[in-house]
Parts: sequence; C-alpha cells; structure tokens
Amino acid sequence: MMAIYGPLQLILSVVYFIMIVHIIMSWLINFQVLNLHQQFVAQIWYGINRMLEPIYTPLRNILPNTHPLDLAPLVALIIVISLRAYILPTLFGFM
Repeated sequence: MMAIYGPLQLILSVVYFIMIVHIIMSWLINFQVLNLHQQFVAQIWYGINRMLEPIYTPLRNILPNTHPLDLAPLVALIIVISLRAYILPTLFGFM
C-alpha cells in the first residue's frame, strides 16, 4: 500500500506547489509587479498555465461564470488540499 500512497502524495504535493506559484504569479502580474513582456516571466507563466489548464478547464465548465473573478484555481486548490490531507490518508488507513 505504501508503494501507491507515496507517489500519490508526492504528485499531490507537486501539484499543490505549482498551484500556489500560479496563484502568487497571477497576483503579481495583475498588480503589475511582474511584466509578461519579460521573456523569462512569460515562459514561466505560460508553462504553468499549460500544466494547470487540464485541471482548471473541467472546473470552469461546472462553476458559474464570474467573469472578472476566476474561481477554478480556488476550487482546485481546495480539492488538492482535501485529497492530500484527508481523503488519501483515510483511503490508505493512515488516520
């Protein structure tokens, strides 16, 4: 069981970290601290967006359209946190 639990926990931890970086970068870009005209920032931003878009797209289809505010990252972050902290340990009998 530990052979399955370990990699799943690692994947969820990496996804959690990437989501936190994406959320912080979006704030910094919106408050014009970071500029997408800088090539390095743009490459990181578009790379993270391409990684997280398969997670966000199904959530955007389910959630109501609140155009200026995107709720998909918040919902995805809550799902990842609950999977990491509660659901996965319960499924594998660690709680």
